[in-house]
Amino acid sequence: MGLVRILVDGYSLLHEWTDLAAGRPRHSVEAREALIQTLTHYQDAIGTPVTIFFDGAGAPAGTPKTHSTRQLEVLYSRNGQTADDMIERAAYRFQEYGEVLAVTNDHAERNLVIHMGGMAESCENFIHTVEATLSGIAEDVERHNRHERQRYRSSSTHAQHSPKKKP
Repeated sequence: MGLVRILVDGYSLLHEWTDLAAGRPRHSVEAREALIQTLTHYQDAIGTPVTIFFDGAGAPAGTPKTHSTRQLEVLYSRNGQTADDMIERAAYRFQEYGEVLAVTNDHAERNLVIHMGGMAESCENFIHTVEATLSGIAEDVERHNRHERQRYRSSSTHAQHSPKKKP
């Protein structure tokens, strides 16, 4: 069985990823939105669904409506519940479908997910993985665009120098 979902402790990742929404408080709407946007791009690149869990008694006031999809979910814990609780429950429920990857800096949480048959990664390692993946895609797109511009220029030049047929 393969990797079926990536489970991310949102605030744990935001506290480690200081370059994301630099200068903004780690619990701010802007920081959360930057994380959601970046992980949306990452999910698009790899195809594995991602769930981001945020601690709190529901979404904080002023939080824009984030539209969760099957590919990228954004969930907020309720009163008396933590993101860790939600990650544990999700890891348990996904066991029969394949492995999950839990992304958190909480060692106990990572060990528990591994014990349930999943995988776990520190936030620092995950950040490197995401940045490398997105950088690689950006390079591929740039290379493709250069090739297409060159091809367009060649065909335009060729069209200009071709003899025109008279009707």
